[in-house]
Amino acid sequence: MTLTFTFDPVADPALAEGIAALWVDASNAGGAVGFASEITLDDVRPEVAKHFAAVAEGRSSLLVGRDAAGRVSAFAVIARNAHDLQAHWVWVYTVMVHPELQGRGAGRALMAAVEEAARSLDGIEAVRLGCRGGLGLEHFYAACGYKEVGRVPGAIRVAPDDDRDDITMLLPLR
Repeated sequence: MTLTFTFDPVADPALAEGIAALWVDASNAGGAVGFASEITLDDVRPEVAKHFAAVAEGRSSLLVGRDAAGRVSAFAVIARNAHDLQAHWVWVYTVMVHPELQGRGAGRALMAAVEEAARSLDGIEAVRLGCRGGLGLEHFYAACGYKEVGRVPGAIRVAPDDDRDDITMLLPLR
């Protein structure tokens, strides 16, 4: 399935609902996208609102992938650093692909679109992201060109007696 990616789309209510629906589907399918248990739209809407507020303030940009029917099927947030000493790289947050598309190249397409979007920003030399250990996500990101540059053992508590590593990955753009 081919996705059409838009960097910095209009952040309107319809997009917010599309992102929220994707987030619920991705999380409830076991995705490591900020929640550890079953969630609803009401759980996710405040998080989407926080991302939209960051966009309105110029701190972040959205990257949205839509399928042929126009449904939001992939999503990532690209956040700029406020501190001058870190203005040459961006963070990528809340990376997700609809569960129906996993294993079909949509994740790699999303990460290629993230790289393209980051390269379009003036002065950006690298992309940094964090991922949850225990799911093999670091191997996926490595296959997309990212390098593991840090790991904090047990920093993410998914459930009692289920701690995961917080892994930092970096994609140099130069």
